[in-house]
Amino acid sequence: MTQTPINSSIHRLLAVSVALLVLSPAAFSQAAVAAPGGDPVKGEQKASMCIGCHGIVGYQASFPVVYKVPMISGQNAEYIVAALAAYKKGERKHPTMRAIAGSMNDADMADLAAFYHQQNASSIKPVADAPPQAPAAVEALLTKGVCASCHGANYSKPINAAYPKLAGQHGDYLTMSLRSYKTEGNPNLGRANAIMGAQVKQFSLQELKTIGEYLSTLPSELRVVPQARFIAH
Repeated sequence: MTQTPINSSIHRLLAVSVALLVLSPAAFSQAAVAAPGGDPVKGEQKASMCIGCHGIVGYQASFPVVYKVPMISGQNAEYIVAALAAYKKGERKHPTMRAIAGSMNDADMADLAAFYHQQNASSIKPVADAPPQAPAAVEALLTKGVCASCHGANYSKPINAAYPKLAGQHGDYLTMSLRSYKTEGNPNLGRANAIMGAQVKQFSLQELKTIGEYLSTLPSELRVVPQARFIAH
């Protein structure tokens, strides 16, 4: 049956709506998280449980997979809250992170998120609106995944602050994150999100690695801010 122009427009709108939902990192649970409004001063006082991993340059997790722990200084506060809430609920499987998040209340999460969102902010230069042109093969993967629809053309300005900045994040962490949405039946690794699960299953593990490694090369607003106690003198 031939579509009328009106029907064609409706189908295009539906396609765009679906694309936006597909890429959101924890589409339903994160979108429901309100802006945290935490206190960064209180957050700094509570960060002792975080700096042992996130305050050491190059620090790697060793279980359940070896990868550099994510840079969270400069990350969106709403996303940090959403991620912690997902660990606490068990939607994200990581024994250490679930135990830490499980010890927090909503105020703790909001305060920590506010602290890390602004940490080292004065030294961070906003990245350009558009990244360097990706190699054709990588661009094809990003287009297939409709990645920019949620994370922004430069992958540092997502359309919703409850979604993460990806540009410049550690490539092995990004690969692990994408792989987690594809993992089932592992008590220590996995992220229970039907939309992201469906999204990553269209890619091979090598393609997910290619995406993660490319995103890690982009100009970034994310940082590891070393703690004085972990710097050799």
